[in-house]
Amino acid sequence: MRAITRPMSEFTDATPDLSDVAADDGVLFVQGGVGLAGRGVAVRVGVDEAPATLAAIPHDSTVEGAAPTAVGCVPFAPGSAADLLIPEVTLVKRNDQAWITVVHPDDEPIDVDQVLAAPPEPTPSAPEWSITPMVDVDRYLTAVAAARDAVRDGVLTKAVIARPIHVEASMPISVHAVLRRLKATFSSSYRYSVDGFVGASPELLVEVDGPVIRSHPLAGTTSRTGDVDNDARLAAALQASAKNQIEHRVVIDDVHDRLLRFVSYLDWEPEPSIVTVANVQHLGTRMEGRLSQPGPPVTELVRALAPTPALGGHPRDAALELIDRVEGFDRGRYGGAVGWVDAHGNGTWAVAIRGAEFTDDRRSARLVAGGGIVADSEPLAELAETQAKFQAMLSAIIRP
Repeated sequence: MRAITRPMSEFTDATPDLSDVAADDGVLFVQGGVGLAGRGVAVRVGVDEAPATLAAIPHDSTVEGAAPTAVGCVPFAPGSAADLLIPEVTLVKRNDQAWITVVHPDDEPIDVDQVLAAPPEPTPSAPEWSITPMVDVDRYLTAVAAARDAVRDGVLTKAVIARPIHVEASMPISVHAVLRRLKATFSSSYRYSVDGFVGASPELLVEVDGPVIRSHPLAGTTSRTGDVDNDARLAAALQASAKNQIEHRVVIDDVHDRLLRFVSYLDWEPEPSIVTVANVQHLGTRMEGRLSQPGPPVTELVRALAPTPALGGHPRDAALELIDRVEGFDRGRYGGAVGWVDAHGNGTWAVAIRGAEFTDDRRSARLVAGGGIVADSEPLAELAETQAKFQAMLSAIIRP
């Protein structure tokens, strides 16, 4: 296996849109105009072995900093097995640069022009739709109450309780069309598509860029209404909310503590700021530091952080035990991490939320949403929060 990287300009004058490169069956990870898309599968490799495997690939490159890259997901349950895929062709956009890396699993040539050719336009359709809870709502409300009571009893500081829904269509759903809609509405989020898992996460779990490490934990949520003045009032109430500030502080402290052993310093905003996406607002705190050298690959930091208390709880083991006992479903990839790593150990990983897991026939998908539960949480209010969070993907999928 070998890799070749060349500037995009050697292949085409017009750089394709990354969502169009990924289309229905490729891979995508992008925020704004920065990210990557890939086609084909050169090889799959375990997430923990990925940096070494990538570094061992002979690489002919005329682009400074470019390197073979693997893309994938790490499930919610700590220590779960996870495979990343190394695409045959990867298009990368970063700052003012764009390049293509081709990984040859053998001596057969790869037709890059075919990969970059504009895909067929998604065909408009109007299927019939159904949305069904996969866990009874009463069970969800009982689980929220159980988590709240555990916090009140001093067993936990916080737990995240989630619930899944099943979306089914009378004809196949175009992933390509979903990616385009997500770009139009959630361009500031981390948009991803890997092995049928498609979404737009607002939360940066961890990013490694040489010696620099970044994270942007989110916890604490309120809705957006579309009215500027009303949204400002909701944001002010969110920042003033003791319940949401407690929920957020637990996450920040945990991420800080888990990263300390890897860094020479770590700075963060003194107060959380408001992070807005199309349908909701969150409390967020930016963190940035410098890795002790030699630094770990980003995948090692993903393993150390995921799941954060923003998706699990605190203390972690007790929260995960409660989640497993009361939620009534297997989270799988929801609440884990999705992103990429390259041969240098650099990479960007988002928390795997606001997504849909499509079946192979693309006729149905599972969506999951949850919220952090603390002593003042009220079950029906938490139910309303999950409904607001579901809208991110439902609005991209359902077309009447």
